[in-house]
Amino acid sequence: MTLRERLHDDTIAAMRSGDTLRRDVLRMVQNAVYNVEKSKRITLTEDDLLVVLTRETKTRRESVEAFRRGGREDLAGKEEAEIAILAEYLPRGLTADELHALVEQGVAETGAASARDLGKVMGWLSPRIRGRADGKVASGLVAQVLARADLAAHDTEH
Repeated sequence: MTLRERLHDDTIAAMRSGDTLRRDVLRMVQNAVYNVEKSKRITLTEDDLLVVLTRETKTRRESVEAFRRGGREDLAGKEEAEIAILAEYLPRGLTADELHALVEQGVAETGAASARDLGKVMGWLSPRIRGRADGKVASGLVAQVLARADLAAHDTEH
């Protein structure tokens, strides 16, 4: 069963069971998918659907932080419940060690040697972590690894 079919079937199941939060979250995702497809005039692939799900999750995480800063724990809790529903449709997240190993592999495979190569490594890494790790965290880790490589190269020159 494709992700699109699963979202559709689960929306119907949520409607029948009276689970309004799940129904609303899944409808929002389907609407986001529809809007992207309509604006780009394409049918999204499974990977594209994961991008939409990841973006929806990221938006909610940012909302949780904003609500907590504003002292609105009730709204933060609702957003976290929505994140939990969305997480069911995303691939299992990477552990810190798994992400680090992928970053090291990306640096090695792209031949990156300095901070200037960050984009090249992120281009290699992004499709492999999509929906499984935060891009900002990955980018920061790549920058750290490249900075160490840059330092090591600089030390050997002198």
